[in-house]
Amino acid sequence: MDKKVWTEELIQVFLVLGNERVNSFWAANIPPSEALMHSSCSEDRRHFITSKYRHGKYRKYHALYGNQKELNNALCINVQCSDLLETLSLIFCGADVNCSTGMPTWPTPHSLAIAHSQLLQAELISHNLNTELPQSEVHKFMEPVHYPPAPCVSHNGFLFKTASMARAVTERKAREEFSRRWCTLNDGTFSYYESDKNANPNGAIKASEIVCLAVDTPEKHGYDFTFELYSGSERLYLFGTDDPETHKQWVKSIAKTFIPVTAEPLLRLDFQRLGRLKCKDGLNLQTSKVGWFALVGSTLHVYLVDSQGEEIRLRKLNELCECETVDNEVLVLVERGRTLYIEGERKLDFTGWCSAIQAAAGRCGDTLSEQQLTETDIPVIVHSCIDYITQSGLTSEGIYRKSGVNSRVAAVCERFRSDARSLRLKEGEHQVDDVSNALKRFFRELEEGLFTSEDASTWLSVAGMESQREKISQYKLLLNKLPRVNKATLQALINHLYCVQRFSELNQMNLHNLAIVFGPTLFQTDGKDYTAGRAVEDLIEHYTLIFEVRLMVHCFEKQSSKNAKVLSFPLQRSIRFHRSVRTVYWRLSFPSRRNCYSQREQRKIRGCQSLSYMTSNPVFQPQITYLKQTSLKN
Repeated sequence: MDKKVWTEELIQVFLVLGNERVNSFWAANIPPSEALMHSSCSEDRRHFITSKYRHGKYRKYHALYGNQKELNNALCINVQCSDLLETLSLIFCGADVNCSTGMPTWPTPHSLAIAHSQLLQAELISHNLNTELPQSEVHKFMEPVHYPPAPCVSHNGFLFKTASMARAVTERKAREEFSRRWCTLNDGTFSYYESDKNANPNGAIKASEIVCLAVDTPEKHGYDFTFELYSGSERLYLFGTDDPETHKQWVKSIAKTFIPVTAEPLLRLDFQRLGRLKCKDGLNLQTSKVGWFALVGSTLHVYLVDSQGEEIRLRKLNELCECETVDNEVLVLVERGRTLYIEGERKLDFTGWCSAIQAAAGRCGDTLSEQQLTETDIPVIVHSCIDYITQSGLTSEGIYRKSGVNSRVAAVCERFRSDARSLRLKEGEHQVDDVSNALKRFFRELEEGLFTSEDASTWLSVAGMESQREKISQYKLLLNKLPRVNKATLQALINHLYCVQRFSELNQMNLHNLAIVFGPTLFQTDGKDYTAGRAVEDLIEHYTLIFEVRLMVHCFEKQSSKNAKVLSFPLQRSIRFHRSVRTVYWRLSFPSRRNCYSQREQRKIRGCQSLSYMTSNPVFQPQITYLKQTSLKN
């Protein structure tokens, strides 16, 4: 970096302004038809940049634009404070950086800024002393001129169309059901004609009437690429083509005609569904808001009126359901700290939105990131199986080694795959060995694997190192390289296996036995050697070091209601209590989380005569990993 050009002050100017703040001026009035897309060619980008900066075509016009005297006075006042964005706005709306301040001591805005110790203001002005500014010719009494509205999007070409419908398309439409039509998009109206020779259209849809645009998956119908238009009058129009580029251009152009400027960022997305809906949120259930929604994969992008855009990750929802009110149907999306109610103002497009959102939220893919996830980024299937086995199977002999009934295992896997969030594993209804085998099958069939196909071989090579210190260090490095979901999942699984092997006297699954089972499963190998098993054994054995978890057992000796003595021990295989300890409370604590018990829970522990009670209650599961080798003394 050339220090002569990139001075410390210039770098600070860029940092203070920032790209987002600068664009609030330079890109305040970009019409949808001229916005850059991912597919924009280099010529389009060159033209856009020239229009944006050299011509100032999309800038936000200052309230004083056109009044040279007032612009100059405002500049002289503003350089005495630290508002860089206001100075930039004044300069590029016509203020003269060489104007006279009327002060002999500080004759220019530059000198005035230095006099008031505004070095960043002075730096900004100095770089624009000779800049050719994007300003129109103005006269003394000229009214402020604002950038005129962009012309409507224009596009035309042949498409194949079916007859309009009053219900959703649920069956495949054959090619024979489509008719070739000449279509035009002009002056905010989408029209279709018998041919390009006809002057009168067969039908037309105004942009203001379009409430939803849905992009179908390829080859859903007779033509490879199709899209659906929904109107406010409850009509559905299906169009198709065999050319992907033609399809893309039509979708892009139609979207630009009915999406408002406030929701313009949605146009840059590769959406499957785009449109207008009414909704309410948990903070205000009295009045409905108009929102613009775009469904992209498993993410719902939302722009509500007078609010910033937001993203809802559908696979991380706590709950998703449909319900009916007196007025209409409602789709309820419950996420952490918030509930969104999407209202069915129109039945036809609302039905499509419900189906699409529920499919995106419920459908599980082949990789970890494509699963339904908990708030901690652990796949719901992994969390549910671990939770069930912790409650019902920690002491089950041969857990994870015994095979379940194949038909029941397959059924559990299919239920999780279709909608993991809806499946509740229950004792008596589901068998421990079926659930444990479903979990193993999930990891065995996982695309890319838990350790990723790119780094799995590196994990196995680390297992062959002789130095334990070096081995643990390398495991930590590899752990931090894993994608977020993979890392969270691995830690949850190893934590669970760490607990399972603590019960090896009862379940016969010690460290080595677990490694034999999970080595080939997690690394997706044939199991002919113990390399994969060695890696899993290392992760379980050195769990607290590799994952940097500090486990402590806290023993509360309660002598009276006003006086309690706390004894803390590192988690180890045996602790002898002093005979004066009459009531013992247990807690497995982590540095990042408090895990205190209420008085009611403490009474349950105090009254516990055997481990079976505590095993059946998930609240007390952390204590089980230690209490199996200790006893409560009165």
